[in-house]
Amino acid sequence: MSEQTIVKLDNVSFKYERETVVQDVDLEIKSGQFLGLVGPNGSGKSTLIKLMLGLEKPDKGTIQLFGRPLKQYKDWQEIGFVSQKANSFNSGFPATVLEVVKTGLVSRIGTFKFFNKKHKEKAMDALRTVEMEEYAHAGIGDLSGGQQQRVFIARALVSDPSLMILDEPTVGVDAKHVTEFYDLLGRLNKERGITLLMITHDIGTITDHATHVVCMNKTVHFHGQSEEYKEFSEEDLNQLYGYAVQQLTHNHSH
Repeated sequence: MSEQTIVKLDNVSFKYERETVVQDVDLEIKSGQFLGLVGPNGSGKSTLIKLMLGLEKPDKGTIQLFGRPLKQYKDWQEIGFVSQKANSFNSGFPATVLEVVKTGLVSRIGTFKFFNKKHKEKAMDALRTVEMEEYAHAGIGDLSGGQQQRVFIARALVSDPSLMILDEPTVGVDAKHVTEFYDLLGRLNKERGITLLMITHDIGTITDHATHVVCMNKTVHFHGQSEEYKEFSEEDLNQLYGYAVQQLTHNHSH
């Protein structure tokens, strides 16, 4: 089976007021890839995601999702999005874990439709996948950062996405849970065939798990396989990024 191109950016640029944040970006993401998007703060990574999701419009260039121009793309349930929620979630929010996961079905069933038994089963299945089923009736605010982040992944999974985009999902999650989190993402990628795009600062860890790495500083300085990226010396990376990079590598014991 040939790999389908899921996301394609051609010569995309974007500026906030006068400052160019994304410049001449060409990028292709193919089905089945687990892609780590790395780069310094202010390098345009989050803006790139907003452009892909149609939340910002490029000043020039074109974007396609699943082979269709962004303007014509309507099947948003195919894309799951997980933001830096664990770090900023309002712990007093009065919803159970199950209720939070079911909100991921809204794009599929419409805002004012009622959830039925089938939707509940789907939400429970998503919680099972992220090993949070036993917390279904717990308050979302009572969970740890790592547990909350799993719930947000379940919420993104519930609409059966082909592509999942994660914006620094491990911020505020402790080291032990980060390792488990990457293992979970690896399973979703390999066993469910979900294409993953993840923004991260954790360069060493992402190269152990992702199939591909994109290194960005306003424009794409590197896009290739993780193995290739691992070969770079610190000096090479400093040149790529245009600043001094610390290559953090964690020794994971399984």
